[in-house]
Amino acid sequence: MLLNDVRDYQILFLSLFLVLGIGTRDWTLRPELIGVAIATCLLTQWILSSVFSQEQKLNIRSALITSLGLSLLLRADHWTTMALAAASAIASKFLFQVGNKHFFNPANFGIITALLLTSDAWVSPGQWGEDWWYGLLFVGTGGMIVQRVGRWDTTAAFLGSYSLLEAIRNLWLGWTWDVYLHRLMSGSLLLFALFMVTDPRSIPNARIGRIVWAVCIAIFTFILRNYFFISSAVFWALFILAPLTILFDAFLSAPEYSWLSKDGNTTVTDNSPVPSP
Repeated sequence: MLLNDVRDYQILFLSLFLVLGIGTRDWTLRPELIGVAIATCLLTQWILSSVFSQEQKLNIRSALITSLGLSLLLRADHWTTMALAAASAIASKFLFQVGNKHFFNPANFGIITALLLTSDAWVSPGQWGEDWWYGLLFVGTGGMIVQRVGRWDTTAAFLGSYSLLEAIRNLWLGWTWDVYLHRLMSGSLLLFALFMVTDPRSIPNARIGRIVWAVCIAIFTFILRNYFFISSAVFWALFILAPLTILFDAFLSAPEYSWLSKDGNTTVTDNSPVPSP
């Protein structure tokens, strides 16, 4: 049933963001690259699902979410770069697993792969500008998703920690608060905090593990951005610290998240054990 799964809302909202970005922000995004991302994600998902026999049918929702995330955040000059990012993103779910759970966020893995292996890929953190209504849109739609999957703690821990560190630095340097707001009013940062760092299938299962994990990512992002001057710091921080999920899941017992419960409804609680998809 349409919109019976919370991932349907993710697909709807990410598609809306993509249309808004192209229509209102004058992005230099070629439509054919979006097609390449979607087609490559779907094809790779189908091939690897057949090879590894982990799914009875094609997981279209997961592949679409990954392709839309790549289209929103990654820029490239050549279609082969986007294809590489999309293929590696989906492959990471099958190749980097512990206990039937992948620990890299697929879209993030694809972005970093393209940045590392090609010379024409880049991420533009400031592509959304600082218009307040974009922030409200992201918080409203992302908040709905995060509420339904029960991962507000992760978003709050990441944004709270990162905002606090930036505030302390702002005070230490004696800057005005408009500088502080400028550094936080980033559409890409909100998209990351609401749609990427909260992916329930690649983050720690236990709440305390998620909070500590998100705080570590915030601290590492702060260091990379302010002391190594890496504009895409948030994506590198998530990629490098993603394997910590394995440790948190090993030492902190908690049920593994499943998108669907036995009755077909989206599972959003931590306390109800559910079968793995």
